[in-house]
Amino acid sequence: MTSFITARRFHGLIAFTAFALLSVAFYMEYEMGLEPCPLCMLQRIMFFGVGVISLISALLNSVKIRCVCAWLVAVLSILGAALAIRHLYLQNLPDDQLPACLPGLSYMFEVFPWQEIMQAMIMGTGECGDVVWTFIGLSIPGWTLVAFVTIAIINVRIALTENKATSFS
Repeated sequence: MTSFITARRFHGLIAFTAFALLSVAFYMEYEMGLEPCPLCMLQRIMFFGVGVISLISALLNSVKIRCVCAWLVAVLSILGAALAIRHLYLQNLPDDQLPACLPGLSYMFEVFPWQEIMQAMIMGTGECGDVVWTFIGLSIPGWTLVAFVTIAIINVRIALTENKATSFS
């Protein structure tokens, strides 16, 4: 008898969670008026990648593909967690130590070379230091860190489990 909680179902749940978190991010942006900073945008890209890869894994019935997907999701989640940690670091810096604020991303895409845009996005800018929303004492990057770490742990477990084909227990 196979377990109800399979790796395939976990990937379906992770895909749903990633897309739900993106929906919350878009709600916060368009309904609550919270402007995303460059690090927020990169974290969104990581969640999108996690969601797409997890959805592919959930839809396909191949143990080999599921294992590869689990490793890819774990890597994206670790990268997302690193971005969230950088974001939290910037949020805890004194105002005089924050990086300079840059123009909006749409302007940067029109004017700046790609290398400068990517460097600014990864390193963060002054607006990345603003705490614009909290829940139970954690800011948005704090909650994304929790999500990324949880997703990474689950996927490493899925990838390493000896009985990959039948269940995740």
